[in-house]
Amino acid sequence: MTREAFEDNKVRNTLHVVTNGVDAMAFLRKEGDHAGAPTPDLVLLDLNLPRMDGREVLAAVKDDPELRRIPVVVLTTSEAEEDVLRSYSLHANAYVTKPVDFERFIDVVRQIDDFFVSVVRLPRG
Repeated sequence: MTREAFEDNKVRNTLHVVTNGVDAMAFLRKEGDHAGAPTPDLVLLDLNLPRMDGREVLAAVKDDPELRRIPVVVLTTSEAEEDVLRSYSLHANAYVTKPVDFERFIDVVRQIDDFFVSVVRLPRG
C-alpha cells in the first residue's frame, strides 16, 4: 500500500521496501544481499513486522551509532497508547497511525514526504 501511495502521489523520494525486521536491519547495515544498499534519509517503520518486530528494529536503529541519526517514522495500524509511548521512548521521530481509507493514506504519505523533504533539515549522509 505504501509503494502504491508513493507511485500515485509522485513522491520525490526513492522507496526501498523490505518485508521483515531482519531484512530491515540487514538493509540498514548493508549486510548480505543488501551490501550495496543506500543509506536512507528516512525510515517508515511498521510495528507489525515478522521475524523481528518494528519495536525491536527501532531499538536496534537508535542503539546503533551509525544508524541513530536516521529519522524513523512509525507508520502503523496500531492506535494503542502503549505503542505510541513505547515508540517515543525508543526515540521514534514521529508516530503516525495508518488510515484505513486509501485516499487518506495517500494524503498522509504526501504530508510525511513534504515535511521531511521540504520542512525539516536532515544531517547529510
